[in-house]
Amino acid sequence: MAEGFDAGVLRERDTWKAFGIGIVLFCIIAYASLSIFGLSSSIYGVSDDSEQVPDFEVLTMNRTGIDDSIANQDGMVKLSDLRGNVVILDFTAVDCSNCHYVQSHIEDNLGSWQAPGSEYPLVALSIGSWYGYESFERINDTFGDRASSKHMPWPVANGATDSIILENGARGDLVEYYAAQNLPLVYVIDHEGYVVAKEGTGTPLDGWKAFDRAVERAIDGDAESLRFGIEKADRSFSGVFVIGLFLGVLVYFSPCAFPVLPSYISYCLSLGVREDELRQSGKLEGAVPGAMEVGVFAALGQLTFFGSVGVVIFGLDGVLNLSGILHEIAVGIALLLVVLGALMLMGWTSHLLSRVQGILDIHMTTEEDERFTPRRNMYLWGIGYSAASVDCTAAAVFPFVAWLAVVGEGALVMGMGGLMISVSLLMIGVTTMVGMGGGALVDSLRRNSSIVKATGSWMMMFAGIGLYSYLTQPELVAGILG
Repeated sequence: MAEGFDAGVLRERDTWKAFGIGIVLFCIIAYASLSIFGLSSSIYGVSDDSEQVPDFEVLTMNRTGIDDSIANQDGMVKLSDLRGNVVILDFTAVDCSNCHYVQSHIEDNLGSWQAPGSEYPLVALSIGSWYGYESFERINDTFGDRASSKHMPWPVANGATDSIILENGARGDLVEYYAAQNLPLVYVIDHEGYVVAKEGTGTPLDGWKAFDRAVERAIDGDAESLRFGIEKADRSFSGVFVIGLFLGVLVYFSPCAFPVLPSYISYCLSLGVREDELRQSGKLEGAVPGAMEVGVFAALGQLTFFGSVGVVIFGLDGVLNLSGILHEIAVGIALLLVVLGALMLMGWTSHLLSRVQGILDIHMTTEEDERFTPRRNMYLWGIGYSAASVDCTAAAVFPFVAWLAVVGEGALVMGMGGLMISVSLLMIGVTTMVGMGGGALVDSLRRNSSIVKATGSWMMMFAGIGLYSYLTQPELVAGILG
């Protein structure tokens, strides 16, 4: 048995006190993060002026008995031709894992929404939104194939830069006019062509209740009071900077990252608890970094990650295919958090941890190692936090960066600058707020160091379990939230 391993901690009262504290803290932080994510997503691209949505024309899969129910003989469907129907307009992408949670909800409810007796019939239409990078053939092979796990038994089309039909006869970009830079995105459009509902996540905090009520009111002809407008995305330098700031908020409070946030906060709080002991034992050189410094190092890790993403996307045309493996990476991070949290709880020394770190080429240290490096830990934590968040936001971040690269270097600098500034300031701000209270808080933590350490371990495990559940069991998560 490895040195330092002690299962006896599971019989200690402090361990289970920490368990209860960890649950409470995790739930509070997780709920707050999800609320901020949902609020940010709901207000982006929304206008107070309720106007009819822009008309568009898109090419469907043209499947017999499915797409041809709304498309012409050439497979084309025009939104204005669907006037008189309630339309669920679902913007999606093959490699957007969170998008498929939206489609699962549509599939589960489409039969009841389309049941006879409603005032207005309902039509569902999914549109591939990575049309510059995901070919029509790939969209068709994935969503159109009945043998595919992602098959959609309703019309599916692919967007384009000239899909929008303007009143003057000119054409426009579908993503731009429908503010669809952030995926998943699903609208409910009533029978007169007005938006009455919008959802920007596959696991909304209310378990789809508001969205479903809007659908039911729309098919009953009672959704006029719910109408709002869509604000066209601004392509100016200031516009792309603001979009970058917004995406930074979504990334930071991403449902894929929020489970990790509690353990990060717990770790920050515990840094100063054993400072004197660590310094006397020679494991720590200099002072433990303060809250602001911790946030800066974590933010630098985030900057490193997104800067690397920007460089890769800018340099490689096919890089978006990497988004397909981000889901597996995030699942791996979730499982690693559970394992490491359990090992920390039971006092396992760095012998095993170093092997795991060697495999992953990650050199984080614990207080059990010969040398404790909190600054390096925070830097690497920032990288890991960003990597976890991207599985939920890749469908927004990747096309955004690629689009910036097409627009020009100036837009790339402004957009990436906005995103990186946003996530950095949020990380520094959250860490600084955690550190408020200064010495009094640290003194309190010192007196309860065993509980603090155990709480951090439990919260790391909760982080892994929460992240894994979100990534692999969306129905369970939606049920809990609802």
